[in-house]
Amino acid sequence: MNEQLVGLDIGDVRIGVAVSDASGLIASPVEVITRVGWGPDTRKILDICRRYHTTLVVSGLPLNMDGSEGFQAKKVRDLCAQLEKSGLTVYYQDERLTTVTAEEALLEDHMQRKDRKRNVDKVAAAIILQSYLDAQRKEK
Repeated sequence: MNEQLVGLDIGDVRIGVAVSDASGLIASPVEVITRVGWGPDTRKILDICRRYHTTLVVSGLPLNMDGSEGFQAKKVRDLCAQLEKSGLTVYYQDERLTTVTAEEALLEDHMQRKDRKRNVDKVAAAIILQSYLDAQRKEK
């Protein structure tokens, strides 16, 4: 793999963004987008993809604990459909418990509550993207 991937943790209020290195080994948190609406959100994600010279996106898919897709997964798929119409390729990664994992990691780092709230979405995006990268390596 010689192209970076952008990872997304899509929520109702914010979208966490992460990016991989070009070799596809490591995901790093990048930024948090405050949701405005499909059009502006899509344009912002497209701008980020252009910045990293990629058309590949990995979106977390919020599955229910039994593995089924619920209302929140439909909302994520709807936004990702807009991204695909804009020319991006979207892959999905199960994101169950990633926000909890991100919170725990930030707590272990002794981060203040206000800083955790500001960073948790991009850390969750990095966890989602790292899970995807690890799974792809295992398949090869």
